[in-house]
Amino acid sequence: MSNIAKKGTWVEIERVLLKPEERAPNLPEDTRKCPYVLRVSGFLQDDAEIGDDVKILSIIGHEHSGVLMTISPSYNHSFGTIVPELLTIGIQERS
Repeated sequence: MSNIAKKGTWVEIERVLLKPEERAPNLPEDTRKCPYVLRVSGFLQDDAEIGDDVKILSIIGHEHSGVLMTISPSYNHSFGTIVPELLTIGIQERS
C-alpha cells in the first residue's frame, strides 16, 4: 500500500490536544503520563504522505488539521467473543 494520498482521499489524522504536562493533576498517574490525542477521519484537502501535517474535511463539513496517520482507514472494533448462552435466547422465547 502506498504512503502517498491524493486530495479527496478518506484518511485518518492525529493531533495532540494536551501534552502530558498539561493534563489535569487529579488523573491517575499512568493516564497523566500520556498525551490526550484526537483521531479523526475525513477527506484530505491536498496531496500528502503519511507523517505530513495536513488538513481534512470531516463527513459533517468540519475542517481539522493534524498528522496524516492512515490512508483509507477501516473499522476494526467488535462486540467481543460469542457468549454461547445468548445464541439461543431468541429461539427459546419464540417456542
